[in-house]
Amino acid sequence: MVKHQHRALIIVLDGVGCGELPDASRFNDCGSNTLGNLACHLGGLNLPNLAQLGLGNIIPLPGVPPQPEPAACYGKMAEMSAGKDSTIGHWEIAGIITSQPFPLFPDGFPPEIISELEKRIGRKVIGNIPASGTEIINRLGEEHLRTGNPIVYTSADSVCQIACHVDVVPLNKLYRYCQIARELLTGPYRVARVIARPFAGVPGAFYRTAQRRDFSCPPPQPTILDSIAGAGLEVVGIGKIDDLFANQGLTRNLHSVNNEECIDFIKKALNETTAGLIFANLVQFDMDWGHRNDPVGFARGLNYFDSRLPEIIHNLCPEDILFVTADHGCDPVTPSTDHSREYVPLLVYGNPIKPGINLGTRDTFADLGQTVAEYLKVPATPSGKSFLKSILKKGEA
Repeated sequence: MVKHQHRALIIVLDGVGCGELPDASRFNDCGSNTLGNLACHLGGLNLPNLAQLGLGNIIPLPGVPPQPEPAACYGKMAEMSAGKDSTIGHWEIAGIITSQPFPLFPDGFPPEIISELEKRIGRKVIGNIPASGTEIINRLGEEHLRTGNPIVYTSADSVCQIACHVDVVPLNKLYRYCQIARELLTGPYRVARVIARPFAGVPGAFYRTAQRRDFSCPPPQPTILDSIAGAGLEVVGIGKIDDLFANQGLTRNLHSVNNEECIDFIKKALNETTAGLIFANLVQFDMDWGHRNDPVGFARGLNYFDSRLPEIIHNLCPEDILFVTADHGCDPVTPSTDHSREYVPLLVYGNPIKPGINLGTRDTFADLGQTVAEYLKVPATPSGKSFLKSILKKGEA
């Protein structure tokens, strides 16, 4: 085992919100409460390890009782940015408040964008409508197989998605299509992400493969990732962190869209990284269960994470601080299949901290990033207020 210095581990449970924000009505999200509604819908959740940390101390959760002496500090964070997507949420954690939301295209992309895309890729496109990814490949997959024309679609998020069958369009060509779309979607058309959506199978049994790739906007200014890397420390991105930050500020990347593999990567990074930040995103809560309104799958995903939390904690070193949080909500119980404008939970655990501190309701996700910056002794972010001094044991600074 290598000798360690100060390290921070941030685990983002993608889409695991904990109650509507005061401005939820502006986003058509009144009543959203991903964790709370899920627990009520299923008659309770069984998350003993998260309960021990203090998850049930943040909001009432059937099956997850509050602890008189929680092992972690606990609270919740409000989103200050104008949005509710993963990119904006992660950027805010890393210190950037986004005042203008990314554009949406409820009627599809304008003709000038589509015609230029077709010109550059040398093919017509089909679709160009808002749709569910699984639904649109079932609807247009046969036409795509027959013509070879890529399927372009969007959603309630600020995304442009391009779907192609792996036997018709090789992955490298699909990625090139997406890179061209990324170059076109700038200015007023600057979507948060262009997403390659390869799929396989036969008509009636199409399925999306694991080779999804996101082409994101780079952050508009430096984040804590840049500050930490600039200080000569390591910044390891796990899951889709590389996509969300357009690889900016990362010294190493372990990409996956599978929660089990991401947890394995977290353990690997904890055993190989000496000092700096390990930043992980577990996307299946959002991608596979939230957007598909699958409360049973969502709960199973939480159970799985909870069952492996002791392994993560066992691999922490005495100088490590673990942050467990989310980037937005994605309530699988409400009729909407979109992200939801919610508070996100905040659990902070580790040997350097005093357990059981109630961190209250933070004004912005950026408080987390500012706390990490202070702990790792790198320049402060432009936004957020560190809560490090309120949780650090005496003599641990």
